[in-house]
Amino acid sequence: MNSIEQVLVALRRVIRATDLHSKHLAKTTGLTAPQVLLLQAIRNKGQVTIGELANEVSLSQATVTNILDRLEKRELVYRQRSPSDKRKVHAYLTEQAIETLRDAPIPLQEQFARQFGDLKDWEQSMIIASLQRVAQMMDAQHIDASPVLDIGVLDRQGAAIENPSVYPERAEPFDKKDE
Repeated sequence: MNSIEQVLVALRRVIRATDLHSKHLAKTTGLTAPQVLLLQAIRNKGQVTIGELANEVSLSQATVTNILDRLEKRELVYRQRSPSDKRKVHAYLTEQAIETLRDAPIPLQEQFARQFGDLKDWEQSMIIASLQRVAQMMDAQHIDASPVLDIGVLDRQGAAIENPSVYPERAEPFDKKDE
C-alpha cells in the first residue's frame, strides 16, 4: 500500500470509528454525542447558565439552546430563572438524566482525550500540525467544527438524518434549518 492509500485508510478508520461510536451511543442511550456531552457538563458544573454551557462544550448558545429544548421535551433537563438575577437561566438534570448518564458509554472524545493527554508534548504538536495540514489539503480549514466526535448534524433528536440506517425510527426529509 502506498503512502496516499495509507493516509486515506487512516482517515476512513477515524470516520468509521466515529460513525460506529455514534450508532452505539444512540442505541444504548437514544442520545447523540453532543446531547450526552451537554448532560455531562450540566452534571459536572452543577448550577450552570446556557452561556457557561456553550463555552464548556464549545458550541454556540443557539445550538446549546436547541439541544436543551429537545432534552427538556424528553424530560432529561429543566431550566429555571436565577432567583438573584432574572436575566440568567440555569439548566438542571432530572433523575432520568442522571440514570441515563450512569449507563451511557464513555464518549469517544473522552477516550481520545485521555490517550492524547498521555502523549509527550512533541507528539501532540506533531499530530495537531499533521491534522491541520490534512484539513488544509482537503480545503476544510475554513469549515466551522466543534470539538465533538460525532457524525451528521449536532443534534439529531427529532431532526432529519442524512443516513436513515443510523436512526431509522427518526428518518424524515432532511431540512437545512435543522443543521
